[in-house]
Amino acid sequence: MCSFPDEPLQSEPLLVRAAAGDKAAWGALLVVHERRLTRMVAFRMDPRVRGRIDAGDVVQEAFVEASKHREDYFRARAVPLFLWLRGVVSNKLLEIHRHHLGTHMRDAKRDRPLDCPVGSDDTSAALCAHLTAGLTRASVAAVGGEVKARLAEALDGMNPTDREVLAMRHFEQLTNAEAAQVIGIEERAAAKRYLRALERLKQILSQMPGGLSEVRL
Repeated sequence: MCSFPDEPLQSEPLLVRAAAGDKAAWGALLVVHERRLTRMVAFRMDPRVRGRIDAGDVVQEAFVEASKHREDYFRARAVPLFLWLRGVVSNKLLEIHRHHLGTHMRDAKRDRPLDCPVGSDDTSAALCAHLTAGLTRASVAAVGGEVKARLAEALDGMNPTDREVLAMRHFEQLTNAEAAQVIGIEERAAAKRYLRALERLKQILSQMPGGLSEVRL
């Protein structure tokens, strides 16, 4: 079985046992990665469904799906387990978004929270929602739809790869190696793109009124 340098060393014995069919070891591995995956879902989840679906529940549903296909993973093991699980969780989140945002009955699109325009890129929208989530009531009142639209437009204007690296590194807290592997670029390039994107985000926030300039990264 191949090993990956960005996989936790303490996980390797569990991986060996899980590959041999040890269900307890597999369960322990899921626990190892649960918190990081929940953070990812909390960041990526559309604000219009957050009141209906808990991030932890999304991860648990994805774990059920992943468990059905764990033999497939160990048969190939082409990526670290965390990144494979992240893919399964991402697919589950997409499925949930389609269910809640793409139906007419109990359509979450009818819920209108103070958030970025629906037309924004998914990652831009997630960044926008995250950056404005901690504003005070007074600040929220000051940040009207026009300013939200300006923030979304500025985020959409960033290089898409830079924006993804920023989201993964700064908000999901992936390593440079993990982000690089997900996107399909060199680790060194991911590191450069992250620093460039972070600086650009700081510039964007510095130009935003209504308390956004005070957001700390």
